[in-house]
Amino acid sequence: MTQAIAMFALVVRDYDEAIAYFTDALGFDLIEDTRQSETKRWVVVAPPGGRGARMLLAKAANERQLGRIGDQTGGRVFLFLETDDFDETYARYVKANVRFIEAPRNEVFGKVVVFEDLYGNRWDLVERRQ
Repeated sequence: MTQAIAMFALVVRDYDEAIAYFTDALGFDLIEDTRQSETKRWVVVAPPGGRGARMLLAKAANERQLGRIGDQTGGRVFLFLETDDFDETYARYVKANVRFIEAPRNEVFGKVVVFEDLYGNRWDLVERRQ
């Protein structure tokens, strides 16, 4: 049996601002944006290249969900974005005003830097050593 995590949900404040951030700043592809009701859409984005899981941008539907935006893991790095060209990706993100919370560093597994998305979720940008 083979299994994979195909998609996960990220709670967001607004569909359009989230789409703009993930597609413009991070360069993700907009895979789907389908209206399901007056207030709900099925919005899926993914990093370019088609590898790995897709991300469902899920608009907060109540106060409890609103309170979790940007803090789905209590301030811990939540998402790990792998790239095959760390320097180019990092430079593009700097130009797009992505918020980095540290300088890039070399680890035994490769290059890494922590950044925060527009909501404050922490991400590792990683280029693994071969």
